Amino acid sequence: MYLMDDITRDGNPVLRKVAQKVTFPLSKENKQLADDMMEYLVNSQDPVLGQKYGLRAGVGLAAPQVGESVAMASVLVPNLEEPDQIDLKMTLINPVIVSQSVQVTALGEGEGCLSVDEDVAGYVPRANKITIKYDDFDGNSQTLKLKGYPAIVCQHEIDHLNGYLFYDKINKSQPMKIDDSAIIIE
Repeated sequence: MYLMDDITRDGNPVLRKVAQKVTFPLSKENKQLADDMMEYLVNSQDPVLGQKYGLRAGVGLAAPQVGESVAMASVLVPNLEEPDQIDLKMTLINPVIVSQSVQVTALGEGEGCLSVDEDVAGYVPRANKITIKYDDFDGNSQTLKLKGYPAIVCQHEIDHLNGYLFYDKINKSQPMKIDDSAIIIE
């Protein structure tokens, strides 16, 4: 089980590398990696287990965040209106955003990251709608269309696979400035 000490922190070079494409059939190690990443997310969102193990709650975890430079990310996205409901629970292998809307969205409170210990204020502009191509556990190509919060989470995780951190996208001179037509998710 991953604990906070297992999370790779900002400054580690693995977070700035482009992750290697995963090959099929999946290795035993990559299957375990996927299981372990999802287990962290499930445990971190459980108030009892999160407190017991000192876990920061997460909605996504990419392999580089646990020191593995492979193109795999797990997401566990709760519904913002009904937190007991899950909007998206899956592991994306070799995900690529193949299309995105011009409509911009951002989280009103900004984004956070398990690999970044300090708060970094500012809007992180993201596409409101995206289409992702990814491989499932059998190596079959799949397509996923997302919008709003789940789209933001997946863009954040795919950024990790390409060597970017969320704060790279914040306007450095005016962190709280964003397009007037942007959808702000509170």
